[in-house]
Amino acid sequence: MASAKAKAPVYERVLVGSDGSERAGRAVERAVGVARALGARVTILGVGSGAKLHDALEAQAAAYGDDGVGVEVRVEPGNPAQVLLDVASEGGYDLLVMGNKGMAGMERLRLGSVPNKVSHRLPCSLLIVRTG
Repeated sequence: MASAKAKAPVYERVLVGSDGSERAGRAVERAVGVARALGARVTILGVGSGAKLHDALEAQAAAYGDDGVGVEVRVEPGNPAQVLLDVASEGGYDLLVMGNKGMAGMERLRLGSVPNKVSHRLPCSLLIVRTG
């Protein structure tokens, strides 16, 4: 007979997707909060290229520099859903945190939402943060 008390999952490595925006910063904030509570490390992943994206992610990471949570930044080129899946799989992450917003209008209808695409193939837990 199974114990009535289920063991909570342990997250040691948290990956959070961000484009550097204020809205994505809400997902970063939640990821850092989870990491702080569990003693985990956080990687902020931006998909794209350029100094502007990297600087925005570094600024998000710097906001938590004194929180005692290890936060690193990573930028990769490519398709957002595929890059998130690849990095989560190859990096051995326990949890992916992402915002519920990202694309709007016709682009979203044509391409589908990144959270929807990722959720079906992700090798770890997923936390979708309401960022709107």
